[in-house]
Amino acid sequence: MNTPNRCAEWLSQLVQIPSVNPTQAGPHSGPPGEGSLATRLIEWFAQFGAEIHTEEVHPGRPNVYGLWRGQTDRWIAVDVHIDTVGVEQMNDDRFSGRIADGRVYGRGAVDTKASLGVILALLESMHQQGVTPQSNLLIAATVDEENGAQSAPIFARWIHRQQIPLHQLIIAEPTLCCPVYGHKGGIRFEFTVTGRASHSSTPQLGQNAVTAAAHLVLALEAEDQRIQALPPHPELGTSTMTVTIIQGGTGSNVVPDSCKIYAGWRSVPGDDVAEITARIQALAERSCPLPVSMTIPGSIEPFYQSPDTVWLRQLAEWSGFEPTIAPYATNAWAHSGRPYECVVLGPGSIDQAHGAEEWVEISELEKLADIYRHWWELAP
Repeated sequence: MNTPNRCAEWLSQLVQIPSVNPTQAGPHSGPPGEGSLATRLIEWFAQFGAEIHTEEVHPGRPNVYGLWRGQTDRWIAVDVHIDTVGVEQMNDDRFSGRIADGRVYGRGAVDTKASLGVILALLESMHQQGVTPQSNLLIAATVDEENGAQSAPIFARWIHRQQIPLHQLIIAEPTLCCPVYGHKGGIRFEFTVTGRASHSSTPQLGQNAVTAAAHLVLALEAEDQRIQALPPHPELGTSTMTVTIIQGGTGSNVVPDSCKIYAGWRSVPGDDVAEITARIQALAERSCPLPVSMTIPGSIEPFYQSPDTVWLRQLAEWSGFEPTIAPYATNAWAHSGRPYECVVLGPGSIDQAHGAEEWVEISELEKLADIYRHWWELAP
């Protein structure tokens, strides 16, 4: 099964189908959402002999599940998200899928259509050669990962409802094909400070929401310093709190009557979301001199499993890298504590994701194809 060129060709074709998450869509995004790509995947999976299931996560944006029945009762799976971040900061190669200089270019090339390109090349080769996998194989093309990994628990619940006795799951993300067994979780906070507008020449008649919000920003920074002084998790380190956006004001001569602050808590195993939320709520009310409301747009749990398992050692041997942890969150958060192993692994570097230029080395695609051949027990 010699598929390196097909991996790049499949990836190029995938990049040319825009699938920007609607939360990040803009004038250059093409049709927002994953619907067009999901439709094509249903066609391709069917062409390669899959039993197909779909689950609508949002209108016109389904998770697509392809099942290939194997020769044993063992089940293995890959979750590869098919949405991408926005493209407005990109100048060229947004959706070109250009193959040049040993790379494939375009949005999604590394995050995470690279893994999907490899998967399609292998499935195509298996179908052409009449190969039946040893294990039952489940490929999940999931949506809405770039909006807080929202569909991950939907897929996890689907596995449970279908009573699939899953053994191993790879979450596709760019890790240079290094197996990742842990990462932090996250809690998103949104604060709204309410003041009273007035002319800036008579500020005493108003209540400045931006000035009040500054007190809250400093209090959140102090909270970050406090939690980083706590005993760390032995591998994932300490939790962090970071203010990421502040928005307020309507004019240079108007005392602002409203200000929004966005902040993120990166959590480690042992963090209690309810306790953290209550503490941050109290901190906001205590530190802000004007009325403040707080909402939680979303949260995900940390992901961590033992690095000392037979499968992780196999993946490390096949990849040439020792298992490690990652600083970013993935769909793996929804699979912690499940009765199956879960590892984050995929081609290319996270350094090439989400930027003004995105690409992946074709050699990385070849490396992943070799790992999957071992894992899927396919002949060389």
